[in-house]
Amino acid sequence: QEEYKPGKALVEEELKNAISIHHSLATRASDYSKRPNVFYLRTADWRVFLFQAQNPEQMHSWITRINVVAAMFSAPPFPAAIGSQKKFSRPLLPSSCTRLSQEEQVKSHETKFKTMSAELLEHRSSLPEKKVKGKEYEELKQREDYLEFE
Repeated sequence: QEEYKPGKALVEEELKNAISIHHSLATRASDYSKRPNVFYLRTADWRVFLFQAQNPEQMHSWITRINVVAAMFSAPPFPAAIGSQKKFSRPLLPSSCTRLSQEEQVKSHETKFKTMSAELLEHRSSLPEKKVKGKEYEELKQREDYLEFE
């Protein structure tokens, strides 16, 4: 499609096709070999998009810019839902912009990193000794995937 030009109004169709990058993560697609200079964009709702840049420098630039913007402007997540079941559920990720200052945002990220690292260690150390099957295995795997991603 046509490139975005500042000052040009966006039409509804363009807005409908937009990808929100709040709480997203861009990473080099090192396991993708069909095309060069490809990176993944995993969004807050865990959708994954592949993008191809013209050269490695442009790819790294896109990855860096996306991750910086997502880190600077994504509001801290809401606590996960609490229910009577032990089933794991990911926290809700607000799409609104953060109200924290840059310093507060950095501290928030540092705290979140320490918390997630500790939770991941605890999760891995408390895995059952016996092999688990089916639903229980899926829930353990889903929790580990989430903690690693965060």
